[in-house]
Amino acid sequence: MKFFNKLIKDEAGATAIEYGLIAALIAVAAITAMQGLGGQLKTTFNKASTEMASTN
Repeated sequence: MKFFNKLIKDEAGATAIEYGLIAALIAVAAITAMQGLGGQLKTTFNKASTEMASTN
């Protein structure tokens, strides 16, 4: 019984899980932001490439 009481009071595992969830959330947010930025960069570079090609 003491083992279970000690296990319930131990919060180290819960803290590790919380940090893992925070890291996963940050990763998802970063991936989402980079995908949007990537699309904008692609459009910008395609436009610049077209403009440079038309001047020749």
